[in-house]
Amino acid sequence: MKEPLELRPIKFTRNYLKNPEGSCLIEMGNTIVLCTASVQSKPPAWLQGAGQGWITAEYSMLPRSTQERKPRESRIGKLDSRSVEISRIIGRSLRGAVDLSKIADYSIIIDCDVLQADGGTRTAAINGGFVALYDAIRFLIEQKVLKENPVLEFIGSVSVGIVNGEYHLDLSYEEDSQAEVDLNITMTESGKIIDIQGTAEKRPLERKELDELIELAWEGIKEIIEKEKDVLGVK
Repeated sequence: MKEPLELRPIKFTRNYLKNPEGSCLIEMGNTIVLCTASVQSKPPAWLQGAGQGWITAEYSMLPRSTQERKPRESRIGKLDSRSVEISRIIGRSLRGAVDLSKIADYSIIIDCDVLQADGGTRTAAINGGFVALYDAIRFLIEQKVLKENPVLEFIGSVSVGIVNGEYHLDLSYEEDSQAEVDLNITMTESGKIIDIQGTAEKRPLERKELDELIELAWEGIKEIIEKEKDVLGVK
């Protein structure tokens, strides 16, 4: 049983699949997400000739990742708006870590499939997606496609919230469902904020509380980045 201000146990398994240029299975508590990074030798059409590459993401949840079966989007016949929003958040977060001009003429697609959901699936996807992305970039460097590493900084992502008047880090589904306030925060290794989504579920959020939640997230993100570096063998 974790304490409210602790991260849930985190495990990264690199190279989980053999085909992608980078892949990672990430476990944050009982949330499990499979992330893959696929390299394509051209940027999107709208970036042709712009002298920069692109990183984008697609996020989805398997039917029994949740307690009740979630229908496949292909059966419904339309994209789930939540999945589209989270896909954009993941892509934006990962682009914030990379100098896109150094991957000119290439696109890297990050696929994040939630195998089991127990809160924090988007933050887990960002963390696992970053590890998969880093390995894909390593592949490009080893193949002498890239001359230098375009990663500007490591990034990490975590949820924070207030549950029954108490601050919580890395919320499970049960904690999130009871939260008065919850935020998802992505930051760089130097403490810069890439993305914040927050909702006052049951009451407005005080400015002082926001500052304290950001500081709590930062403490958790520093731990996450340490674990990313450890699994990637980066000092």
